[in-house]
Amino acid sequence: MSYLLALDQGTSSSRAIVFDTSGNPLAIAQREFTQHYPRPGWVEHDPREIWRTQRDTAQAALRQAGIDASQVLAAGITNQRETTVIWRRDTGEPIHRAIVWQDRRTQPLCARLAADGLADEIRRRTGLVVDPYFSGTKIAWLLEHIPGAREAARRGELAFGTIDSWLAWNLGDGRHVTDVTNAARTLLWNLEEQRWDPWLLQALDIPAELLPDVHPSSHDFGAIRADLLGAAIPLTGIAGDQQAALFGQACFDAGAVKNTYGTGCFMLRHTGSRPEFSDTGLLTTPAAQWQAGQPAYAMEGSVFIGGAVVQWLRDNLHAIETSADVQALAASVPDAGGVTFIPAFTGLGAPYWEPTATGTITGLTRGSTLAHIARAALESIAFQSTALLRAMGGLHTHGVLKVDGGASANDLLMQFQADLLGLPVVRPKVLETTALGAAYLAGLGCGLYRDTNDIAHLWQADRTFVPTLSRSAAEARIAEWEDAVARALGRGAAN
Repeated sequence: MSYLLALDQGTSSSRAIVFDTSGNPLAIAQREFTQHYPRPGWVEHDPREIWRTQRDTAQAALRQAGIDASQVLAAGITNQRETTVIWRRDTGEPIHRAIVWQDRRTQPLCARLAADGLADEIRRRTGLVVDPYFSGTKIAWLLEHIPGAREAARRGELAFGTIDSWLAWNLGDGRHVTDVTNAARTLLWNLEEQRWDPWLLQALDIPAELLPDVHPSSHDFGAIRADLLGAAIPLTGIAGDQQAALFGQACFDAGAVKNTYGTGCFMLRHTGSRPEFSDTGLLTTPAAQWQAGQPAYAMEGSVFIGGAVVQWLRDNLHAIETSADVQALAASVPDAGGVTFIPAFTGLGAPYWEPTATGTITGLTRGSTLAHIARAALESIAFQSTALLRAMGGLHTHGVLKVDGGASANDLLMQFQADLLGLPVVRPKVLETTALGAAYLAGLGCGLYRDTNDIAHLWQADRTFVPTLSRSAAEARIAEWEDAVARALGRGAAN
């Protein structure tokens, strides 16, 4: 028997999953790591701890599966995107903790870029908005605040990478590589020219010597050293987490849409071989590229607080003991009782893009209970995702929304999502689609699969949620949500 290994490096934990060649998960190992919050709005990770936990989970997953590393055909990496590491090339030591995608410390730099009139040109070149979310301003901050860093970077002594690059460096022989999906989240990658952009590098004063080589997502990235897992394993797949999930959902054609319900929610619509640009606050980004010379693109919208609202109910309100308890609590009432929850704990993402927005709960009455708030919290995830899909123009050719991620296991949430959209919501048998996408890319890279048709035949649905709410009722609920958002943003009721 032969297997594929996926290294799934996330925001709060590192995981490794062993798949068989049909895409079935056989063993999963997971390790959480420390979240550092040195100042309000700052979020950091220790890159060395990330590396250790990822190495340890890979070893544990192989043990759990009862297989030898020599039986693994290939490995793939999928990772939290935008999180930024700079390390010394000679020692491999980071010069600072990793600055996490959630970190907001570079807001003043972003505001300065916008004030200088660069935002439109940056968006034209990158498909991204000027926001602290992306890696470029994080790199600039590190070069500015670590003594001697910019000069060392110009001398070629330092390497920048998103987490995939950091892992590939440590797993192998010091190759400094990334793939197009991660490169395009840096604010330094020219989408149409498919290269690091000198104009963008100059705008942020970032030396090109820092940057990794960029390859398709399915590619020979070297090999995992034999001393780490017991045998050398080809590393033939890399993709940022959301593009990996799009790939794992077999969304290979223009029009296919998936939504991942994790800490946040990330909706991607495949747009084919040409980038499409949005005037509704959405991002343009590469999809996973499995063949050299054949670019693929997607439109993306991000909800900052998705499943995290359930964690807030658990940790801050103590309304539930475990996240899984939220469905029973929410289902104990027939509806939210007029309560609307805007979970803008870290601002609002697409299509609103209001970084200063704060959370609100409206519609409370004497009869409101924790159950109503819990139901409104779950509904907020579906409302935000509905706004994303509408901003994308809805579902055209495919007519269904494919869903994945931890919160997609919540039947109440998925049914409400289908009701709001008025469209079928399809949940796959394998919810680990992010890791599965990395495994599929690795399988293509090592020749296990001939093309994406082989992978499309492996995808299987678990359950389809069919709308039961009338369109007039759904539209009324959506209008209530948009009114509540307008009030949260201090604009009064929506028109």
